[in-house]
Amino acid sequence: MLQRITYLLLLTFLFSCSSNAEKDQDRVAVARANNEYLYQDDIIDIVPAGTPTKDSAELIKKYIDNWIRESLVTQKAESNLGDDQKNVEKQLRNYRNSLITYTYEKELVKQKLDTIVTDAEIEEYYNNNKADFELKDNIIKVVYVKVDKKAPGLDKLKKMYKSDVPSDRELLESYCHQFASNFYLDDSSWLLFDDLLKEIPIQTYNKELFLQNNRFVEVSDSLNHYFVNIKGFQIRNSLSPLGFEKENIINIILNKRKLQLITKMIEDIYNDAANTNKIEIYSNDKLKK
Repeated sequence: MLQRITYLLLLTFLFSCSSNAEKDQDRVAVARANNEYLYQDDIIDIVPAGTPTKDSAELIKKYIDNWIRESLVTQKAESNLGDDQKNVEKQLRNYRNSLITYTYEKELVKQKLDTIVTDAEIEEYYNNNKADFELKDNIIKVVYVKVDKKAPGLDKLKKMYKSDVPSDRELLESYCHQFASNFYLDDSSWLLFDDLLKEIPIQTYNKELFLQNNRFVEVSDSLNHYFVNIKGFQIRNSLSPLGFEKENIINIILNKRKLQLITKMIEDIYNDAANTNKIEIYSNDKLKK
């Protein structure tokens, strides 16, 4: 029964759309919520062209149901709020002004912000703000390899992952691409120690003590061997190294530049208006009370 009513509603909707095209002065109501009406021409565009009849009917039904609920809630709010509470013009104006200003500032930053941050600027900021760079976690520089227990050349691997000789590093990289199920060879970058522990089954109750007393770590589980070469580490609550903070510092510098650019834009606009007599402040006795 409901499907039939919905289908009839769709037919009425489609028929009315075509017949109303010749009678612009007539509006056909399709729903009412108290004294508010939803008209045919309000919903004429909600059904995309080519939509099957069944889907169209469902779309229309859903739209009308949502309109009724929203209208009833709005009317309830209108009847229960005071005039001051219902006066949203100031809020809408402030929101509009904020949105336009934000859009303009975003476009200004896009066009004029200098996004090049040199290593010298990064180092200078780091040296001048070391108190802000305290490590919250343990970090490491590491080489690690995960291989199946049946992988070939394990004896060679045990030597290669410990070596700093360039030729051995090349052989290690080649081996990893062929046989390792997971590996990390970028020992110039800092990683969180906790991230390594997610990859390798190292058991420790004191992470700081473990780092201080281990350089080469070899552990296994039922399927894999894990080889770890800890090339360097920094304990939490110590000074975070520059390399670990580089991206953070770049973002800080760029955000400062954004603020400076926007502040200058505001001052330039104000000064230009003041110099060309486009602003004036009138005396008002009420302000003195």
